[in-house]
Amino acid sequence: MKEVILALLAGLLVGILFKFLKLPLPAPPVFSAVVGVFGVYFGGIIVEWIGKLIHH
Repeated sequence: MKEVILALLAGLLVGILFKFLKLPLPAPPVFSAVVGVFGVYFGGIIVEWIGKLIHH
């Protein structure tokens, strides 16, 4: 959980810095793009889980 909080804080600081410098945000501008990133991550976790089930 500590990693998640640190990642969120780092993201917030980067967002604040980019807005302060009037730069475009280095992140997808729409929510669906963020959901896609989660999908890729969870897809990888599911494949690992299935692999462990098969090998046991």
